[in-house]
Amino acid sequence: MNGWKRSGRGDRVRYTSGFSGEEAVVLRGLFVEIRQMLAGRAELAPTDELAELTGIRTGPTSRPTDRVLARLLPDFTTEDSDLAGGMRSLHEPSLIEAKDTAAATVLDTLPEAGGRLELTEAQVDAWLAALNDVRLALGTALDVNEDMPEQLSDDDPRAQHLGVYHWLTYVQDSLVRVRVRGL
Repeated sequence: MNGWKRSGRGDRVRYTSGFSGEEAVVLRGLFVEIRQMLAGRAELAPTDELAELTGIRTGPTSRPTDRVLARLLPDFTTEDSDLAGGMRSLHEPSLIEAKDTAAATVLDTLPEAGGRLELTEAQVDAWLAALNDVRLALGTALDVNEDMPEQLSDDDPRAQHLGVYHWLTYVQDSLVRVRVRGL
């Protein structure tokens, strides 16, 4: 991946880049995994007759026990545990749907075997949201923090995955930079 480029004006603005076959496989794998995690959480939503009648979906009232999923689906408030559960129940289904839709957009627009891709502004916004989610998930799994060195020793099992995390940071940063120039 050599960065993103912007071309065109108005409704014809497009953002282009290219990914190698290996890069596409890594990205696709990460986004499929995020979608699976979100689908698993969505399946925990309680059955609610009133929700079925009104169309208002509800989700679980408790925070996910998996720390990666908890990072992707944070508490909506920390001031009152009853309020937090109610807020989560009301808002988590739409948050899961938005995250899943963004990840699906990446999978729909990314060539399976790699290659050139061209995105609209709406697709770029979905890519940015989805890249942020993947970075949050991977960063949480790797315990990335400000004190972590840029590189880990070869015998650290996180070393290869940290390289992927840094690469995702580059992909996201280059897309943010070209997107902001267009505003």
